[in-house]
Amino acid sequence: MTDLFRVVRADKGAVLVLPADGLDGEHEPHRVELDRDGLLATEDGERLPPTVGDWLRVDDTGPSLRPRTTALVRDSAGATSRVQALAANIDVVLVVEHLEPDPDLGRVERMLTLAWRSGATPVVVLTKADLVPDPEGMTAEVEAVALAVDVHTVSVPTGQGIDALRALLVPGATLVAVGPSGAGKSTLVNALAGRDVMATGERRVDGRGRHTTTHRELVPLAGGAMLIDTPGIRGVGVVADEDALDTTFADVAELAAACRFADCHHAGEPGCAIQAALDNGELAERRFDSWRRLAREAAYQARRSDARLRAEERDRWKKVTKEYQRGLRGPGRPRP
Repeated sequence: MTDLFRVVRADKGAVLVLPADGLDGEHEPHRVELDRDGLLATEDGERLPPTVGDWLRVDDTGPSLRPRTTALVRDSAGATSRVQALAANIDVVLVVEHLEPDPDLGRVERMLTLAWRSGATPVVVLTKADLVPDPEGMTAEVEAVALAVDVHTVSVPTGQGIDALRALLVPGATLVAVGPSGAGKSTLVNALAGRDVMATGERRVDGRGRHTTTHRELVPLAGGAMLIDTPGIRGVGVVADEDALDTTFADVAELAAACRFADCHHAGEPGCAIQAALDNGELAERRFDSWRRLAREAAYQARRSDARLRAEERDRWKKVTKEYQRGLRGPGRPRP
């Protein structure tokens, strides 16, 4: 007997799942225990930690992970070079940023890079439009860095922009909301769901929202779409993906391609198109610095990943060699 389930929440030692035919918001999830290492086997033999949005196949041998069509991943904290999957099998990444306090353009660029890398479609959502005097002007500043991405300005209390976002909730689609603490992600998820499905905090005396979400959770909606709320992300490491970086910074990538030398470091070399754009104001210094910083992070993460893969391959061959030598000696034969 084989059944297919969707992970709606991943906890230490277990996941909460719903059956594939029970993603209508009317069913209660049930718990699937994990092995002691908290990992599940994939079809290619790898073992990975499950995350929200994963599909599990459960049969007589136990649960296993289905291949992910898309995955929103971040560089893991600490010394390990492995990445952390924040959500899997998603169609749209809602990059949520507040207008009050002022939006952080560098953070928007960072989140967009992760979103493009995931394989899903990024959409920027600017919240708390009712708290600022010039939401249109602030939106234009974000649009200038969110190239080829739809930008929606919303206010949950007034309902501004909510209908445009609801149009994304087509049956079968999975959306994930990412952004900083206090940006109003849970409030936005509740507004899109049409009911309180996530806890929200009271607004502080300085007008800023309190962060309340402490875990990632998939919320099935009555119309057939699914929403994933996530805890606030203060800093997120960029997982190496040159294509994603070039998409987020398409303007900078185009300039870099026009430099006289292919290995131009954009630090005073002759014929540097980026330096010329900085000098004439075509490219903002802040955006160039953001691109350079994320490119360095991506290159560093790629080096860490390559080193880990080389180490794993070396360990694998050591194990194969030991088993081969053990086979030559035969059972009970002493080492020469």
